Amino acid sequence: MMTDARVMSIDELKAFLASSAVFTFKGNSREEIYAWIERTLRSYSYRSRSRLEKGLLRHYMRKMTGISNSQLTRLIAQFRRSGQIRIQPYQRHSFPSKYTREDQLLLAELDDNNERLSGKATAAIFKREYNLFEKSEFRRLSEISVAHLYRLRRGSFYRNHVLTIEKTKPSPCKYGERRRPDPQGRPGYIRVDTVHQGDLNGVKGVYHINTIDEVTQWEAIGCVEKISEHYLVPVLKDLLSQYPFRILGFHSDNVLRK
Repeated sequence: MMTDARVMSIDELKAFLASSAVFTFKGNSREEIYAWIERTLRSYSYRSRSRLEKGLLRHYMRKMTGISNSQLTRLIAQFRRSGQIRIQPYQRHSFPSKYTREDQLLLAELDDNNERLSGKATAAIFKREYNLFEKSEFRRLSEISVAHLYRLRRGSFYRNHVLTIEKTKPSPCKYGERRRPDPQGRPGYIRVDTVHQGDLNGVKGVYHINTIDEVTQWEAIGCVEKISEHYLVPVLKDLLSQYPFRILGFHSDNVLRK
């Protein structure tokens, strides 16, 4: 605990500061430091001291407590105003809360009963409950905006009381979708299939490429030595060029490509 056996004179303070120049002191708690600074200011009659003596006392108090010069200035200003130094409680700035916990409970109850409708639909129900059915508990919620309604839904109090579970909706993906083409009576949707001729005496046979229009049944057939881009591309170009209408898409190996 920070205590003074006796009050030193100004000359003794000068000698003390000179002899302790290489030492650094630090107080234990803020309450203890503030109480010691208040006693020191009162004991030395700080207000009536000269400017030089005040500077010496400030040096002494900083040395003994380890606080900064700006912090000490604030504490001395508080002592001048009130004659004492106290820890100021932290006052966090906050906006007034318009919607109470009872309002959030009403929102959670409504979402549970209606499987959590959209924000616009929920706000419309609140307005109807108050304006049409004259239910006073919905007075504040009848004026809520859709954006603020979603903010209440994100709050921890609402989430702890609501029973509706919002399931994750999978994103639709049409890559590699397995379905037959739907030409709707329009020519230009070609079915493509490959048939291997078979091997003979260890010799690899050719592959027949069969293309047929889904609607008109127009058919063009070709063959390739191997199933690879090098062999397929020129043959497919030749087959598709034989159709007397625009090719809108083709279906191959159960995968529709457009």
